[in-house]
Amino acid sequence: MATLTGKSAIVTGASRGIGAAIAKRLAKEGAAVAITYSASPDRAQEVVEGIAQEGGKAIAIKADAADQAAVRAAVQQAAKEFGKIDILVNNAGVLALGMIADYPADDFERALSVNVRSVFTAIQEALRHMPDGGRIITIGSVNSERMPFQGGSIYALTKGAVASFTKGLARDLGERKITVNNIQPGPVDTEANPASGPFAETMMGLLAMKRYAHADEIAAMTAYLAGPEAGYITGASLLIDGGFAA
Repeated sequence: MATLTGKSAIVTGASRGIGAAIAKRLAKEGAAVAITYSASPDRAQEVVEGIAQEGGKAIAIKADAADQAAVRAAVQQAAKEFGKIDILVNNAGVLALGMIADYPADDFERALSVNVRSVFTAIQEALRHMPDGGRIITIGSVNSERMPFQGGSIYALTKGAVASFTKGLARDLGERKITVNNIQPGPVDTEANPASGPFAETMMGLLAMKRYAHADEIAAMTAYLAGPEAGYITGASLLIDGGFAA
């Protein structure tokens, strides 16, 4: 039997890249999966159809992670569809780069809304539908621990906030046996940051393992944390970074 049979999950920002890989892996492990998307309905539907073709169950819900009312409504819709939410994966995020002296205030607010506020909102709402023993997983970044280039201060701020939030939530939710963990990837080969892209040469020089991660590797760690064998892991920020922070 798959490790997540009978479980239901919601993965934010999952129409492509890491989020899509996570949704597919959780479905492969037996979970019914809701995914959110902001501007790519066709891509989201491809993920849903791919899961269905493999015998899984999935739905797609439009919700811009910068819109907190939409995030809350998406979690409510997933809970109504599945009857509960056992697993929440906060994957939606924006890469916010720029020098602090002239960083646009609107960009700062969007980075906070997507990378921090949406995590708070999704967790708060999911807890209203989550049985004891549930799983909360956020996709953070190794940049919460190491920012070796200029222009990343705002991004590091948002990912550092998520890492600290994870520790506090683990304390708050331990009595309910709900685990809360933060996965911190290094460079991952996606459309947004391809291994052949303009930043690749710089990134390779910072890695102990001279390659980008595959999205499936992040998905595998997520599935483990969502599963029954990870019930004693909570409050952790776990690196999967090819030695970026070493």
